Amino acid sequence: MAPLVYVCARPQPDAAAAEYESFRTSARVGTDEMERLDLVHDDLPDDAFERWRGFVVGGSPFNATDPESTKTGDQLRLEASLARIARAAAAAETAALFTCFGIGVAARALGGEVSRGYPENTGPTTITLTAEADRDPVFGGLAHTFSALTAHKEGTARLPDGAVLLATNEACPVQAFRIGDRLYATQFHPEPTAQAFVDRMAVYRNDGYFDAGHFDQISGRVLAASLSEPARILQAFARNF
Repeated sequence: MAPLVYVCARPQPDAAAAEYESFRTSARVGTDEMERLDLVHDDLPDDAFERWRGFVVGGSPFNATDPESTKTGDQLRLEASLARIARAAAAAETAALFTCFGIGVAARALGGEVSRGYPENTGPTTITLTAEADRDPVFGGLAHTFSALTAHKEGTARLPDGAVLLATNEACPVQAFRIGDRLYATQFHPEPTAQAFVDRMAVYRNDGYFDAGHFDQISGRVLAASLSEPARILQAFARNF
């Protein structure tokens, strides 16, 4: 059984490759400790939960709240696979950390509600931990308030039953949650460095996340942000699972 696998939900190969490297280096694991699974093009293997000990799910230009009639076959198949991972982690059959797009798929799969009512602009935002986070094995030990990077068009409007809120902010009240002791989800991106995020912004410059004419201004805010805490979530997840 391999330790971890990065689950790709990005159709853009360069962005997917860079995201894998961001997850791996931020978690401080080697290539032999974090494998890759591209769910855009491949199915979730039948033996996935025997093959890998834990899953880290990246972001995507897809949205869980896209009208079903507009979703491609690849998106529908990908979401079904991610839902399967979420249900397995909630049942303690594996461990999983869902990020950005992934939090919406996981929340929906487990009975929560996702809405277009909680978007956040591209760039740094302030995250505040809850009291429950202080006692959590992954989030415990982080600064109570810290900066993280976001870029999303939807957010969790209602937590799944049994979910524990771990992090919040005013614009998007559900920034992180846990179900049981093996499923984690963050709305913010825990993995990229500031430069990696700017490089990702260039890929999605014309995808409606921000005004393309403000690229340099937003990039400057990203590059000036202090991002010491988010990567510690990945490091703790890797240590635990």
